[in-house]
Amino acid sequence: MADDRLIVALDFHHMEEVRELVNKLGDSVSAYKVGMELYYSVGREAVIWLKDEGKKVFLDLKLHDIPNTVASGLCSLMDLGADMLNVHAEGGYTMMKTAAERLHKAAEEANVPCPKLIAVTVLTSISEEEWADLGFAQDVKIKSIAVRLAKLAKKAGLDGVVASPHEAALIREACGKDFLIVTPGVRPAGSSVDDQSRIATPAAALKNGATHLVVGRPVRSAEDPVQAAKNIIKEMEQV
Repeated sequence: MADDRLIVALDFHHMEEVRELVNKLGDSVSAYKVGMELYYSVGREAVIWLKDEGKKVFLDLKLHDIPNTVASGLCSLMDLGADMLNVHAEGGYTMMKTAAERLHKAAEEANVPCPKLIAVTVLTSISEEEWADLGFAQDVKIKSIAVRLAKLAKKAGLDGVVASPHEAALIREACGKDFLIVTPGVRPAGSSVDDQSRIATPAAALKNGATHLVVGRPVRSAEDPVQAAKNIIKEMEQV
């Protein structure tokens, strides 16, 4: 049985690859992430096809611009029927608040369910060393900034954030039980780390407070993707 908390990342260039994996996974996976790589290659087709197949879609485009541009962009994306959209929290409070208000208003006027809107805090590929290179003082840690951005997103009216499993527990404590925490950087035991820095196993991520897990290569690159997805779900169910 599928678990909506597991979101498989479709980091492909072509719809043929998308159809092949989604059809192969069948009922074992119910939710997928469409990111920049796929969306910039095939555009709206990916989201529309997935929705026609009865799947949930996290459209991960990380909008980051002036408030009106981001809000207008989200309203355009809403028409695709994606279940979850996101922005960069570093765009600031006004950008996030404007985006949330405009998106909810557009959904109400169109008489459609409003997609969940979440904000990216600190990318999971950034290590503590890279963090220092960005010019932050030595005593300003990734965790503290991630929590601050999460609290700002909640204040702005967003539904949750994207954050690494390492920050999930602190964000859960700061933002409450109903706040969504979507965690990339999830790697089952024995999987390759790839280009991620702040990672955790599915069970550890959920124990830390994550509500959704984004998993890409450990499923896509597995010899048996269906079994890989089932193994992750089995681990998730133990928490």
